[in-house]
Amino acid sequence: MFLNYIKNFSTNKIVKNSLSNVRHVPSDSVIKTVGIIFDESYFYEKEALVHALTENKIEEKDIKILVYKDKLKKNETFEYPVFSNKDLSWRGTIDKKEVKEFVKAPFDLLINYYDTEKVALLLVSHLSKASFKVGFATVDKRLNHFMINTNAENYKVFMDELFKYLKILNKI
Repeated sequence: MFLNYIKNFSTNKIVKNSLSNVRHVPSDSVIKTVGIIFDESYFYEKEALVHALTENKIEEKDIKILVYKDKLKKNETFEYPVFSNKDLSWRGTIDKKEVKEFVKAPFDLLINYYDTEKVALLLVSHLSKASFKVGFATVDKRLNHFMINTNAENYKVFMDELFKYLKILNKI
């Protein structure tokens, strides 16, 4: 327990220091591919969020999902790639194959669907090669290009606001 606290503290320090060097490069590209990072601790409506994206002319084959869980059970099966704090190293890296593939994918839009800061989520969001990142206003402001001020339980409000502003920004 104490070692997990030290590991989270040191990794959090590494992530926060790397966030201070972030430079957002503006992107004029239209959104075709979407990556979504979920925190399953607070939100279970993954399919509803994917459905909202498909209603707004984003094809389901172009949507990739990565799920974070606080604790993984031994015999639990998942329909999406899952990671947890156990996959996080002391040096602030994640060595799980599915997470590395997700981070390297050049998404046009990355939706950081979590409203509480957890080190593993911040790290994956920060390392992502997505050209436009969207998330909640309660998370570190340096992480996302665009932030929506609502909570994770109101996915309809989040999606309505997201697509309203994506239309204004000529992203869709």
